[in-house]
Amino acid sequence: MGLDTAVTKPHERLAALLTEEMAAVDRLIRERMTSEYAPRIDEVAAHLVGAGGKRLRPMLTIAAARMCGYDGPYHIYLAGTVEFIHTATLLHDDVVDESGQRRGRPTANLLWDNKSSVLVGDYLFARSFQLMVAPGNMRVLDILSNAAAVIAEGEVLQLTAAQDLGTTEEIYLKVVRGKTAALFAAATEVGGVIAGMPEEQVKALHTYGDALGVGFQIVDDLLDVAGDAASTGKNIGDDFRERKLTLPIIKTIAKADDTERTFWARTIEKGDQRDGDLEHALELMAKHGAIEATRQEALAWTARAKEALSLLPEHEIRDMLSDLADYVVARIS
Repeated sequence: MGLDTAVTKPHERLAALLTEEMAAVDRLIRERMTSEYAPRIDEVAAHLVGAGGKRLRPMLTIAAARMCGYDGPYHIYLAGTVEFIHTATLLHDDVVDESGQRRGRPTANLLWDNKSSVLVGDYLFARSFQLMVAPGNMRVLDILSNAAAVIAEGEVLQLTAAQDLGTTEEIYLKVVRGKTAALFAAATEVGGVIAGMPEEQVKALHTYGDALGVGFQIVDDLLDVAGDAASTGKNIGDDFRERKLTLPIIKTIAKADDTERTFWARTIEKGDQRDGDLEHALELMAKHGAIEATRQEALAWTARAKEALSLLPEHEIRDMLSDLADYVVARIS
């Protein structure tokens, strides 16, 4: 499946179908991210929100609600909630990771300072809770507040697992489910809840979002070691240089002999990286079949996402969500 054909860009087709509602979400976001008393909040939030992005997570909420026949106003509030949670975590992530660039622009912590990024992130989290209570639905509140807690849990778990060669695939999956998949799953699930769908279909929406999020992150890991820098916009091996234990590396370490494990201990645990180390790391991944094994795992997760959709009503949006799962893995298929 080529990336240049329209069918491979279901997020653009979704955006076109949901233009009016996504415009309403955008208006709500810009209205609620402002502060009467602290102009720094407006500056920092506008910098990140104005950087663009696909707005995929709130779009999933709108799509799920529309697919399930919802015709009320509250999916707009829930989509805004999802985007505020996501934006808040980005602000916090950039401070934790000491990042200097996001979406091709300097990060807020670089342009202002860490304190501003953390506090504005806190403000956006608070705003997200104001929005999520608007529907007056306790189930929705439970889902989204739990997602916010799971995201934070995933971040802390990643801190303890980083550069630890004892990190297993099970731990990796917990981190990914926290950092990435939790918000995807909550975004789709609340769309079904607000529409009053049967429990089986609400669970199917959760499964779809969870599996899509996990597959999304695994593909990112894979592209770092087997992608095309020109099309991904990332340098090959950035994760290795930053000493991140991604899935291909974890799979390779699991099969390492003593000599290879010494190499990984030096480069990942101690951070002593030298010329030629990246090339050697890639050779070890190929030797142990880690790249192909990771590719198969990504395909399995997106297949799980598509399978969950079979329990949902027939709808053009359901077809687009299925195409979205295909699109996630198109670059590695």
